[in-house]
Amino acid sequence: MSSNIFRKKSISTILKQGGDGEDHGGLSKVLNVRDLTFFGIAAVIGGGTFSAIGNACFEGGPGVVLLYIICAIACGFTALCYAEFASRVPVSGSAYTYAYVSFGELFAWIIGWALIMEYSIGNIYIAFSWSGYFTNLLGTFGIHLPEWMTINYHEAHTVFTSQNPDINSEGYKAWSTAPMIGNLKLVFDLPAFLINIIITYLVYRGAKESKNLSNAMVVIKLAIIALVIIVGCFYVDIDNWTPFMPNGFGGVMAGVSAVFYAYIGFDAVSTLAEECKDPQKDLPKGMIYSLIICTVIYIIMALVLTGMVSYTLLGVSDPLAEIFAIKGVKWMLFIVSIAAVVAMTSVLLVFQMGQPRIWMTMSRDGLMPKKFSEIHPKYKTPSFATIITGLVVGLPIFFTDEKLVLDFTSIGTLFAFVLVCGGVLVLTSKKEESDEPTRGKFRVPYINAKFILPGLYILSLLLINYLFPDYFKNLFDFSDGKIETNLPLIIFYVACIVLSILAFIKNYSLIPLLGLVSCLYLLTGMTASNWAWFFCWLLIGLVIYFLYGYKNSKLGKA
Repeated sequence: MSSNIFRKKSISTILKQGGDGEDHGGLSKVLNVRDLTFFGIAAVIGGGTFSAIGNACFEGGPGVVLLYIICAIACGFTALCYAEFASRVPVSGSAYTYAYVSFGELFAWIIGWALIMEYSIGNIYIAFSWSGYFTNLLGTFGIHLPEWMTINYHEAHTVFTSQNPDINSEGYKAWSTAPMIGNLKLVFDLPAFLINIIITYLVYRGAKESKNLSNAMVVIKLAIIALVIIVGCFYVDIDNWTPFMPNGFGGVMAGVSAVFYAYIGFDAVSTLAEECKDPQKDLPKGMIYSLIICTVIYIIMALVLTGMVSYTLLGVSDPLAEIFAIKGVKWMLFIVSIAAVVAMTSVLLVFQMGQPRIWMTMSRDGLMPKKFSEIHPKYKTPSFATIITGLVVGLPIFFTDEKLVLDFTSIGTLFAFVLVCGGVLVLTSKKEESDEPTRGKFRVPYINAKFILPGLYILSLLLINYLFPDYFKNLFDFSDGKIETNLPLIIFYVACIVLSILAFIKNYSLIPLLGLVSCLYLLTGMTASNWAWFFCWLLIGLVIYFLYGYKNSKLGKA
């Protein structure tokens, strides 16, 4: 095989070898389509429902439902692409494995490295949110932990050192009352740290135990969410939906990190491929079913929240609890806290299952140390990788904060989605591999984009110019710091021109192209600081790849 950094792994090799041809003991095949759908719901309905939705509504007002729809469409196209890959390559590894067969080793490594941002780093945000609701739940029973044990160090320090600190805030109290170890203030989020340990233990024990717990939690949280929606409908005032977009469409797009974060997780289902009874049939259904169910829930929730109170009151970390407190429905506070704790526990569980299986697959390919692909002889789980995942999630809890983690996670996931959609284009634009032993049971429906994509692009430009006559004039205005928002949009429009030309020349399939365009558009909502952190993360990953992965790759040694 080629020794260059773009060497590819054929689908037939992956299917025959299940990794690298060595006996890894095998994972237990215990999951069916219902379990996969529930895992998808477990991963998606969590922090996005009980935490991130508040900031999204605060930024965009009632119009944030448009962003939920846009993100749902983008994720829908992407889910179809994931489903095709899952059917073609029914092994663990998710987007990492898919990139390996379509773009080659370097891109596979980049995606595997980026997915750490989605699964491990994403769980840090969920752990913080879980802690907030769990602390509130303890408070209803008269149990109150010291403030310095319920907030992260960075947030407490930021509040205390601000110019006009609120002396009644949790952060100020935490910093003021925290014990000292030498010259260091002992401030950390104990509940967030402990839940990470518990989840790591459950995932270490096996998929069957995790499945049973996840399914039970999904049933509980869907029942409680239904109750929240029903009760909330009685307090909706339609006047709160006016103005629909108080900060314009720019304000709606400002919530892209929070809204898109609400959707990530459906792809975690694909990491469980080797534990499925019938992955080629059940994986596509599990991803698509869970995405449809969650989209309906999000749109209804956003309408209820913005209808119950003014959007200006929703910029808090626990919006559901806040609105019922404002309306004086105190008995619902207890219900909401239980739902949030259950929902976020299930998210932690699914994400904590996904990361070790990606590392396991990368280890089988030689890109990570062999220790990461060890399978526990009794529990049939990637034991070492699971422990390392627990450490990667647990240690940053002591020194990072939610905002950085939220933005970091969203941009990494979108980047992975872009390559998955692009990967399907690469595979479907060429003749099927002659050595591929099976065509699988799911394919993205082929619709020739030759004329449709260029037509849609031209039509959208004309429509924008008609509805917003000064839009393109302002697009090239780089004064007053506008370059940060305008430059990504210009790059997006140029990318659309390139894709339209390629679609016309190569007869590309429409659905993966629309997924690619949708995800690229969502990336324009990321700030310059998000991009800076993302490229720093990628640079670190590339250094590791060339120092270790490239030299130890089993394709390179073949």
